[in-house]
Amino acid sequence: MSTPQLVVHRDKELMAQAAAARLITRIVDAQATRGSASVVLTGGRNGNGLLAALGSAPARDAVDWSRLDLWWGDERFLPEGDPERNVTQAREALLDRVPLDPARVHAMPASDGPYGDVDAAAAAYAAELAAASEHGAVPDFDVLMLGVGPDTHVASLFPELPAVRETERTVVGVHGAPKPPPLRVSLTLPAIRAAKEVWLLAAGEDKAKAAAIALSGAGEVQAPAAGAYGRSRTLWLLDTAAASELPRSMYPPASA
Repeated sequence: MSTPQLVVHRDKELMAQAAAARLITRIVDAQATRGSASVVLTGGRNGNGLLAALGSAPARDAVDWSRLDLWWGDERFLPEGDPERNVTQAREALLDRVPLDPARVHAMPASDGPYGDVDAAAAAYAAELAAASEHGAVPDFDVLMLGVGPDTHVASLFPELPAVRETERTVVGVHGAPKPPPLRVSLTLPAIRAAKEVWLLAAGEDKAKAAAIALSGAGEVQAPAAGAYGRSRTLWLLDTAAASELPRSMYPPASA
């Protein structure tokens, strides 16, 4: 378990741009070290903002997009191409604008796909993760990104619901999510914690209380974001609004 590190930026736009630059560096370093990189994407306004910033970043062409594996932390169990699906939004924000290898873009199954229900879709994604791993149940993710919800949820792990209590499976079907749609597919905390680095993104006043709760020592069942950490690094990327309820002693001055 790595101790959380905090970086606080002036506003959400600067946070997205800085996070995109940071991600480019991590990907390039991983590709230089072992030839490829593996990243887990998140949806939501902050995740999509980061992807859009990455698409316009001057250094984006430093990435060898053909040697990048993309995974998702969660997905809404909706039909392929639905505008609410994370993969649909990611394609619009960035993926359709860079030369990715389609075989290395690992979208979670859609509701109109070959799997009859959300639990079968989750099992299929778990099998895909395991097949891509040289050892263990998931690949060696270089960076796994998560948005933090106002209720402290990450991926589709909501406070007190069964999915956040899962300790064995890497992917679960989520039933009865408190925000629509109720059916989702999500990585579990064990899968999240297998990543080298976990980045938690939070911007806006509506995320301030969640950040304060998650970073105050709350339990992971009550505050799932508190249970999301990486093997070597856990990085909270916030804007000043999201950090407004944290003690100033917890974070450095706003980054440029």
